[in-house]
Amino acid sequence: MVEWVEGVLVSGYLAEPSADARWCHLWFEHTVAVARLHALWLAWQELTDPATCGYTGPSVWHRDHLDPCLRELRGSSGPFAGRCRRRRR
Repeated sequence: MVEWVEGVLVSGYLAEPSADARWCHLWFEHTVAVARLHALWLAWQELTDPATCGYTGPSVWHRDHLDPCLRELRGSSGPFAGRCRRRRR
């Protein structure tokens, strides 16, 4: 999932964060973000395979999964709304 988030999601959809579209490069330290991104990744795996969902799956994934997930993650009350700091290990 980490490779997918970094390689597909961040590079393709989140390249330019702004005040209205927050993203934290330490997303994996946000429990809520990990849970939502895991669900998004699972849906992507299913809906991008024409054998399981036909050729409209990617459109369904964008509409029903990606867009709502990004609104929740990047919104003003989402997990990245506050300061994102590296946690000490």
